[in-house]
Amino acid sequence: MKQCNILFTSSGRRVSLIRHFRNVLNDLGIEGLIVTADLKSTSPAAFVSDYHELVPRVLDDSYIPALKKICKKYDIHLLIPLIDTELTILAKHKEEFEELGITVLVSSIETNEICFDKRKTGRFFVENGFDTPKEYVIEEIINDPNANYPYLIKPAKGSSSIGVYKVRSREELLFFKDYISEPVLQEFVKGEEYTIDVLVDFNGKVVTAVPRLRMETRAGEVSKGMTVRNELLIHSARRVVEKLPGAVGCITLQCFLTDKNEVKFIEINPRFGGGFPLSIKAGADFPRFIIESLLGKPPSIDVDDWKDGLVMLRYDDAIFVNKDDIQ
Repeated sequence: MKQCNILFTSSGRRVSLIRHFRNVLNDLGIEGLIVTADLKSTSPAAFVSDYHELVPRVLDDSYIPALKKICKKYDIHLLIPLIDTELTILAKHKEEFEELGITVLVSSIETNEICFDKRKTGRFFVENGFDTPKEYVIEEIINDPNANYPYLIKPAKGSSSIGVYKVRSREELLFFKDYISEPVLQEFVKGEEYTIDVLVDFNGKVVTAVPRLRMETRAGEVSKGMTVRNELLIHSARRVVEKLPGAVGCITLQCFLTDKNEVKFIEINPRFGGGFPLSIKAGADFPRFIIESLLGKPPSIDVDDWKDGLVMLRYDDAIFVNKDDIQ
């Protein structure tokens, strides 16, 4: 294959990641189009791609047909989804795209279902022997006069930390149990919070893991972070992902490292996370590895040779366009 056309779905604000894929193609001397798809014409990523296409909502019945039409129009070779809500849907249609000669960078249906529902995620951790915050029955805690507050409450199928709250009293729990859709009540864990980017090749083999300390977050996404070569975190993350059936691409784990050196896993997102550019800058170039693997080329870099202690300090940037460009 001398050309690699890539489609990013639900592209939104993922400018840095998409630009890097373009740079990888250029560095490898491979011709290719970068195409983005989104519900909105105001998606910032639309203005760093070669072409941008508007699509229906992910849950619309016409979503998959719309993506197939785009793939045919631009002769897409690789499709990369970027939000949680479309992962299971694309996993269910993965073989249909493969029949069209398109590789979809998405894990199996089973893995996506485990990851999307926090209740299933918790059971996965427990059943496979990984430490995770204890889950409680809300009514039992409400009726327990000796309940040990605080707790953490969150939606079973939420993302980006939306709807996640620290519950400090019975009164707060009474409010949030009705305020949040499908609430999950958990032990409140203290410790350093980490995101761990894990690369899985197309054969299901874990290649590397990069822990990133979440120094500061904003709207659920890391705004300040640092790579940390902690072997306990790396080993633990690799073991978790090795248990996921049919994992592929970038698997993003979240966990706490307590003052007792316990690793408590809380979430799995089987996609590129918002803070992933830090791992790229540190030398863990997952996009390069993925493209070279897709083209049947041996890896030209060692993605496990990443820099420890690299700090990312994110800030807002802007793209300026004419109004005609978004209408």
